[in-house]
Amino acid sequence: MNFKQFCMTALAVVAGIFITGLLGFFGMIYMMIQMMLMSIGQQHPATESHSILHIDLSSEIVEREQGTTLMQQLQGVENNSISLNRLLDALKIAATDPKIEGVYLDCGGVSAGVATLMSVNEAVNTFRNSGKWVAAYADSYAQSDYIVASAADSLWLNPVGEVDIHGVGAGLLYFKGLLDKLGVDVQVFKVGTYKSAVEPFLLTAPSEANIRQTREYLDPIWSDVRTAIASGRNVDPAVINAWADSIIVTEDPATYPSRGVVTSLRYRHDAEQTLKAMSGIDDDDDLRLVKPSEYLNQSYPHKYLKEASKPDYRIAVLYAVGDIVQEGDEGIVGADMAPLIYDLADDDDISALVLRVNSGGGSAYASEQIWEALEYFKTKDKPFYVSMGDVAASGGYYISCGADKIFCQPTTLTGSIGIFGMVPSIEGMMEKHLGVNYSLIASNPNAAMGIIRPFTPVQRKAMQRMIDRGYETFVGRCAAGRGMPVDSIKAIAEGRVWAGTKAIEIGLVDRLGTLNDCIMALAEENSEGSYSIVEYPDPEGTWWEKLIMSNAQMRTEAIKKELGAAYPIYKTVQSLGTMDPVQARMPFTVEP
Repeated sequence: MNFKQFCMTALAVVAGIFITGLLGFFGMIYMMIQMMLMSIGQQHPATESHSILHIDLSSEIVEREQGTTLMQQLQGVENNSISLNRLLDALKIAATDPKIEGVYLDCGGVSAGVATLMSVNEAVNTFRNSGKWVAAYADSYAQSDYIVASAADSLWLNPVGEVDIHGVGAGLLYFKGLLDKLGVDVQVFKVGTYKSAVEPFLLTAPSEANIRQTREYLDPIWSDVRTAIASGRNVDPAVINAWADSIIVTEDPATYPSRGVVTSLRYRHDAEQTLKAMSGIDDDDDLRLVKPSEYLNQSYPHKYLKEASKPDYRIAVLYAVGDIVQEGDEGIVGADMAPLIYDLADDDDISALVLRVNSGGGSAYASEQIWEALEYFKTKDKPFYVSMGDVAASGGYYISCGADKIFCQPTTLTGSIGIFGMVPSIEGMMEKHLGVNYSLIASNPNAAMGIIRPFTPVQRKAMQRMIDRGYETFVGRCAAGRGMPVDSIKAIAEGRVWAGTKAIEIGLVDRLGTLNDCIMALAEENSEGSYSIVEYPDPEGTWWEKLIMSNAQMRTEAIKKELGAAYPIYKTVQSLGTMDPVQARMPFTVEP
């Protein structure tokens, strides 16, 4: 290549880089403009008369309303997740709204925890007790759908559809065989016979202790679920067990109506025609369906706006949902939540705090930071209550234990007071599979306590001392928060998981109730008049936060789509190298 050709090539490369950067810059500007336009307030027309509250049970019921991602906004994709708090509010308000004729449960495989589903079932029952009707339809009912739909007056099923009722279970993947093949040895340090979160990395099946504790909380949860279903279908709870044991999903749907499983069999268009008659509109008119979020925007537009006029007594409702981590973009991030709690404590406009916890735990370090921030909040003489969702266990209980009052639901999983440490050793993988040998020359024998070589006996003892110390700290926090002797906490600790009703009996929780029950109790017991709530953190975020997050979100979505059912395995193995060494975490969640 002569000098002239070299110069031309170099200029072409520089020009290409410049043009690419320029296009990227204008692309970003375009996305920013699009997002700002989309963030402009939308107009919400008033709810029409003869409307039906339409609850689409085909996606996930989340703790609170989720903001749309950058790519969803740019592509015009709607976020179909259902906010539990707004759903319950919509049912409560619609019960006395003359414009709402009834509720339509459009079932299509909803995803939610048992406590969440039972909350919706209870709210639907309350709506029915107002004298209005509730109708449910499905091409096929998953059990999660049926837990909610069983509360309906009219339960319709496609003539060739199915109803799946099978009981509840707690499933977990075991990775011991995979790790052995990879040559990875997981070194575990723990306190608690029942602290079973480490078992998937050590065993190929659950231990006897874990099987025993799991059965002890599954049985009362299933009892509550089948009792609720039986009440809605007006049959004995034993009948629900019989349906589950007979594998009813495989049976002829023509037998369902006579047995009370459904009210009748009909196709969707027939169901919609019936809904028109029930709501008092003509056959040739469109159904006047309104989603819970739309309905609240139309009928109660200022409820969730921070800038609206509010009474003097303001309750901050802080959502703590997901895995507890110290740093990161998802879950309960200690580095973000602790400062937010300090700010709420120092904010003279905030009178009290309700912490809504739905977490199986995570980093013990991050849990301690959040616990300390909540203790600081209490020094300001402001009431602090906790409302537990599907699960508030291990680290989730750690951050809850100092509350003035703790509320849970009968099917909430809580407790799991215990911690563990887990450090993988990859020496076998390096030598056997990669052909890589490691050699260390150091001034001291413990200069390299990492993931390459297994710990020595001295190092193992040191790690176990640290875990023991962390456990004593956790137990002490619980004892002080609950006003119980340390020995009493230890008797119910050791990582053992409890269902909500039992948790009240043993003193881990104060009362049964929903998030709304918790808020109302705090207000009644501490305020002298009206009150308002302000929710934290902001689920939408600023446009630039969305822009920064979009790359990670797109990558995660692409991996999920590519791996499909194998994604949980990928996620678990990946977490081995990134999670904090000391964890306060429970493994199982109940699958409806």
